[in-house]
Amino acid sequence: MPIEPPQGFRTSGEEPRGTRLVLVRHGEAGCNVAGVVGGPRGCTGLTDLGREQARALAQRLALTREFDDAVAIYSSVLARAKETAAIVSTSLPAHEVREDCDLCELHPGLADAMEWDEMVATFGGPDWDVDPTEPFAPGGESWVGFYERCVGAFLRLSETHPQGRVLLFVHGGVVEQAMKMAMGAAPAARLRLRTVHCSLTEIEIDQGQAHLLRYNDRAPRAATAR
Repeated sequence: MPIEPPQGFRTSGEEPRGTRLVLVRHGEAGCNVAGVVGGPRGCTGLTDLGREQARALAQRLALTREFDDAVAIYSSVLARAKETAAIVSTSLPAHEVREDCDLCELHPGLADAMEWDEMVATFGGPDWDVDPTEPFAPGGESWVGFYERCVGAFLRLSETHPQGRVLLFVHGGVVEQAMKMAMGAAPAARLRLRTVHCSLTEIEIDQGQAHLLRYNDRAPRAATAR
């Protein structure tokens, strides 16, 4: 039997045994292209390219069957995430897609549906490097509040599904909060990630501890290359 190095020096580990949360970022959205704050009113769903990206991911999953072991599927309540879930879930096990507002992008408050220039002119825009507890806009969330909401959702879902793989159709900001949780970063940290549309990020949560399994798996490109 090979002798393992001490725990602190290991670069490999045991097979995941807790809850595996797979975060799927939505495809390109109309609000992304239009430069509009995409809350419940500002989100109009996917663009044609976004639907292509979602179909490409569905094609990949139909070929690889890598998520056939999924025990549940959840989606943000925003149109771009729900539309992505509807397309991709055609290649997933037959589970109801459950909507969960705690998986939404940062709540924008009164800035919802504004163009970004209008939002900055009206509310100034928060400087979260200075004060991460400042709301995005009146009635909206702060950066720290966003982190706390997302982490609370991840822990809640890991308790609801203590084992197995759970698919979450979410947003770039939600992926960043998951990465911070897995890295042990502070709630106020800003990673400034470049998470691509319809990419896959996977974390394991075991007894409240999060471990990163993959980030930014560019599924559409892999499917198109076949």
